[in-house]
Amino acid sequence: MPDFPWDSLAAARARAAEHDGGVVDLSIGTPVDPTPPLLGEALAAAGDAPGYPTALGTADVRRAAAGWLSRRLGVELADPFGAYPSVIPTVGSKELVALLPTLLGLSGSGTVLIPEVAYPTYEVGAVVAGLSVLRTDTPPESPGDAVLVWLNSPGNPHGRVLTDDQLRAWVTWGRAHGVPVVADECYVELGWDVAPRSVLHPAIAGDDHTGLLAVHSLSKQSTAAGYRAGLLSGDPALVRRVWETRRHLGLLVPTPVQAAMAAALADDAHVDVARERYRGRRDRLAAAVRAAGARIDHSEAGLYLWVTRDEDCWTTIDWLAGLGVVAAPGSFYGPAGARHVRMALTATDERIDAAVTRLAG
Repeated sequence: MPDFPWDSLAAARARAAEHDGGVVDLSIGTPVDPTPPLLGEALAAAGDAPGYPTALGTADVRRAAAGWLSRRLGVELADPFGAYPSVIPTVGSKELVALLPTLLGLSGSGTVLIPEVAYPTYEVGAVVAGLSVLRTDTPPESPGDAVLVWLNSPGNPHGRVLTDDQLRAWVTWGRAHGVPVVADECYVELGWDVAPRSVLHPAIAGDDHTGLLAVHSLSKQSTAAGYRAGLLSGDPALVRRVWETRRHLGLLVPTPVQAAMAAALADDAHVDVARERYRGRRDRLAAAVRAAGARIDHSEAGLYLWVTRDEDCWTTIDWLAGLGVVAAPGSFYGPAGARHVRMALTATDERIDAAVTRLAG
C-alpha cells in the first residue's frame, strides 16, 4: 500500500500551530458546519432498528435517490426497484471507491485508468485488487488491458469540470472496448463558474446507462460526512454485481442512516444553503490568494482552490505554514500536481477570515 499521505504534513502542521491565533487547517477538507436538523430527526425517528439493514437499500432511500438524480441532475434511472436495481446506498463514497474493482470482480490482472491528477483512493482501490494504474486525461488509442475507467468531475483536488465532449469521448471509448466507466461525482452540487454534468445525463449517456456508473455522496452537499452516506447508480447489470458482492461481505448502510439519507435526498433547501455558505468562503479566500501573488487554476467547481506560485508544492506548503495555514501538497494527487497545493473551503467562516488576514500579511 502507498504511504498514508497526510502523515507527511506533521512538520507543516507543527509550524503553523505556532502562529498567533492558532492553525488554519485547509488541508483535509472535512465539513465543519452543523449537520442540517432534518437528517438528525430522521435518524432518531428510525433509531428502533433491531434487525439487519438491507444492502439493497430501503424503498424510501432508493425512491429518494432516483428523485434527487432526476430533479437535480436530469438523470432518469432504470427501475430502482427491479430485479436488476439501478441505485443502491453505500457506506460513504471512499469505501466504494477503494473496493469497486474488487466488488466488480476485476481482481488479479489488468489496468485501472485514473485522471492525471487524482484522488489517491482510486490508486488504492487498484492496489487492493492487484491491478495496475495508468494516469491519463484522454482515452488511449488502444485499450490494452484496461478493466476500469475512473472519471472525477468536478475533480478533487483541482475542481476541474469535464466538458460534455470530454465525457462523451470516454463513454464512447468505454463502450467500444467493453470497459466500465465510473464517474465520481461527489461534488456535482457545487458548481461555481460552470454547471457540472453527470455522466448518466442523457446528453452524455444516450438512451441508457450501459457500461456506466456514477458515485455520489451526502458528505459535502448535506454536511454529513460522519453519517457515511453515499450512492452508486447507473447500469443495472453493474449495480447488481456490486450489490450481490456487498451483501455477501456485509457492507450495509445502517437503517437509521438510510432514513436520514432519504430525508436529505428529498430536500433541496439545505443543499442550497450549504452551497451559498461555501460560495462566500470561496470568494473571500480566492481574492486573498490572488492578492498574495499566487495563481488559482481550474477550481470552477468543488470545495477546493488549486493554487500555485510556480514552485515546488512543498515550498508553497512551507510558505503557508509560516503564515499559520496548512494546505495539501499537490504531489499527494500524482506527479502532475507537484507545483500546486489544494486549499479547502471546509473551515469555519472565522478560520477562513483568519487565513484571508494572514495572506494579506
